[in-house]
Amino acid sequence: MHYHSLGKIPPKRHTQFRKEDGTLYHEELFSTEGFSDNYSLLYHANAPTQITQVGEPYSVAPELINDKQLKHRSLLGFKIKPEADYLKSRVPVLVNKDCKISLSAPTKSMDDYYFKNADADEVIFVHLGTGTLKTPYGNIPFEYGDYLVIPRGTIYQLEFNDSNNRLFIVESSSPIITPNRYRNKFGQLMEHSPFCERDIRKPSELVTHDEKGDFKFFIKKQDMIYPYTYMNHPFDLIGWDGYVYPYAFSIHNFEPITGRVHQPPPVHQTFAARGFVICSFVPRLYDYHPLAIPAPYNHSNIDSDEVLYYVDGDFMSRKHVEKGMITLHPGGIPHGPHPGTVEKSIGKKGTEELAVMVDTFAPLVMTKQAFELEDQDYYKSWIE
Repeated sequence: MHYHSLGKIPPKRHTQFRKEDGTLYHEELFSTEGFSDNYSLLYHANAPTQITQVGEPYSVAPELINDKQLKHRSLLGFKIKPEADYLKSRVPVLVNKDCKISLSAPTKSMDDYYFKNADADEVIFVHLGTGTLKTPYGNIPFEYGDYLVIPRGTIYQLEFNDSNNRLFIVESSSPIITPNRYRNKFGQLMEHSPFCERDIRKPSELVTHDEKGDFKFFIKKQDMIYPYTYMNHPFDLIGWDGYVYPYAFSIHNFEPITGRVHQPPPVHQTFAARGFVICSFVPRLYDYHPLAIPAPYNHSNIDSDEVLYYVDGDFMSRKHVEKGMITLHPGGIPHGPHPGTVEKSIGKKGTEELAVMVDTFAPLVMTKQAFELEDQDYYKSWIE
């Protein structure tokens, strides 16, 4: 990310910054990878360390299944039942050491508590629903098609405008960044990047809550949820600046890269992390070589597992696609277009498909909940 600032900050860091009554604001360094990478400086009205109660922790570790079959899989994601509480609604389906992929269908806002993921950065893709991501850094309105990128350790609340919400969530054990090849040596997104800084919606409307009381927190660490009660409102920043903060990016602002012949999946890359990438498949013109075949060629997954989350539209390479469906094509066996779709794609001018892809470089393991969503016959769908 690039530098951003909201509210009031002192002219020099790590120096006295006082309130009108003469007392000091409380400076906090919020940094990634220790002190060696990006950071922000936050200025609290009250000390962020005051805890009045610690509750009994409980486990949210995924229940993994010992299914050693090497086969293509399909999960019907909209079969996840809606759940009122946001944290209880998060259902992990595919996990490895680098990331956790979850589905969520919350029906109510986080009105009476706050959440902090101390394990992972989060990318929340909004499939259905509108609302506001509330954080100490400010508020970010969200809607259908938005990626909400939340750095680990960020306290947040999700406020939904209604009860019909569907989220696709990726937790990353390393920082979520934009791909290096899109950025120059100063970090600016370059001309060939499929999006630019203007497309990134940063926090706005900084509201300082200088309040005392009993504020309920849930902190996730090592797959445990730790209930805390803080005596100060978590959104008490008078100002902040730096390079670490939550933001939103709409998949509808991703500008597809096309060519005379079929382009490989890396042209769709949107985010990077250690161990996996996230890509956006959006409406685009097909290849324009006179002999072009728009459908993708068969591909041998040698060193990655491919996850595709279907959002909307038609997919020329697949038969029977549903909204919220997840396909897993594991490394070690090839996958490609379904029978008949290659010939059918020839001559087509474009596609209206919309999907999110996660490619991981370590094998993904299914959870018990994922097994209950699986279309058991999907692996047979390539047989004519």
